[in-house]
Amino acid sequence: MRIHLIVQLLASFVLALATFVPGQVQAQTEPAQPAVQTSQSKFIGRVVAATGSVTIEHVSAVVVQAGLPDKLPQTQVGDPVYLGDVVQTGADGRVGINFTDGTSFNLSSNAKMAMTEFVYDPNGKSNSTLLKLTNGTFTFVAGNIAKTGDMKIDTPVATMGIRGTTPRIEISEDGTVKFATLVEEGKSKVRKTGTRTTQQPEQNPLHKFNPNICRGC
Repeated sequence: MRIHLIVQLLASFVLALATFVPGQVQAQTEPAQPAVQTSQSKFIGRVVAATGSVTIEHVSAVVVQAGLPDKLPQTQVGDPVYLGDVVQTGADGRVGINFTDGTSFNLSSNAKMAMTEFVYDPNGKSNSTLLKLTNGTFTFVAGNIAKTGDMKIDTPVATMGIRGTTPRIEISEDGTVKFATLVEEGKSKVRKTGTRTTQQPEQNPLHKFNPNICRGC
């Protein structure tokens, strides 16, 4: 009787071990999956044109698993833009972004821009935008926030207030910032372009420039 009981216990132990080990081995051999934590983001615009190397870093997505590749996916037309995002173009990159207030923004090659602040309510009176430009060339048509609220552009040398104009800002690798107000093509009345340049000594001012601004390409 005692021997029979011992045999039953051994059989139960072997059966349990047989069902446990394969699952454990499978869990050890399966490749690690990305562990990503996301938080709710505020949609502020959309990509309407993208060529070459363009990436958007969404700060709301935090990779918490070590050993994962940190290469960002290539940006495509239709991709959303959120508050806090960082947009960057490579040597062959260009990107156009339309914001919810009607602002159209173009970034040329080797440019970097951070969406620091964006508050827009069509019926509100406290609208504001703060975009941080680090390097590259930027042309844009200001939308409703610039006309009815507080739109600011932060550069390495100064923070500029925008009031319903069509600016072109060029930030060189040495930190020099050039600013010009542009004339859009196709206007029946063309005003003389005003130019303001923030630069280091012994640098030439920026010449007049006619851009092709991307308005909902």
